[in-house]
Amino acid sequence: MKSIFKSIVVLGAVLLASCSSQQSLQEYYVDNSENPNFLSIDVPASILKMEGIDLTPTQKEAVESLRKFNLLAFKKNDDNAAEYEMEKKKVKEILKGDDFVELMKINSQYGKGVIKYLGEEDAIDEVIIYGDHKDKGFALVRVLGKDMNPAHIVQLMQAIQKSEYKGEGLGEIGQFLKG
Repeated sequence: MKSIFKSIVVLGAVLLASCSSQQSLQEYYVDNSENPNFLSIDVPASILKMEGIDLTPTQKEAVESLRKFNLLAFKKNDDNAAEYEMEKKKVKEILKGDDFVELMKINSQYGKGVIKYLGEEDAIDEVIIYGDHKDKGFALVRVLGKDMNPAHIVQLMQAIQKSEYKGEGLGEIGQFLKG
């Protein structure tokens, strides 16, 4: 009798653990990377071409904490408007998760968005940038790194501006992000 009870408890625990209703951001990327409505690209941080640029020590530290970028964009058109709304809702639901900490909201002529992160306040492992535009679609960018510091994000943006990086190597996503 005890063995049957233990088996039921173990089976129940396994079922509960395997039935996570919340899709992770990584799973969302993988599930949609082959979808024709999405543009997907993974790029190393070296694409920013920061070698030989005069950076402050803080900017250098910010750049060195980067590893790679995952970009996923849904390109909206007349034929996929319903799917766009559904996918946008899925992403927003994932980003509502307790693991994500909001850094800032964005509201501009290009659309609305949010910047969130995963990790500790002084040691961020992933920054998520999400933005959508009612006519063009949405973009989701994962900036993966090691012990990134939120205070260095502005420094990182300044370093990227110094690099004269113009979006080379991003293909269709570069055009999509430019508008």
